[in-house]
Amino acid sequence: MTSPKCEPWWQFPLLWMVMAGPAVVIVASFVTLWLALRTPDPVVAPDYYRQGLEINKQLVEKKLMPALAGRNHAATPDADLPAPKR
Repeated sequence: MTSPKCEPWWQFPLLWMVMAGPAVVIVASFVTLWLALRTPDPVVAPDYYRQGLEINKQLVEKKLMPALAGRNHAATPDADLPAPKR
């Protein structure tokens, strides 16, 4: 009986497919590292908290007024509403 011919490991396509996944992840991690080092994060303003509070006040004044009016209208009891005009 003859033994099967043993081929070198690099001639098995399934092996290359299994090794391709981790190799792609390693290359992608180096690309991510390069991007992170090349483009630094912008500097945060020293008074970022106060600026955020001012932005929130402006948003409440502009955008939420119709929502607040609708909420208040829905919460008002019928007895407090003026009589409809005929």
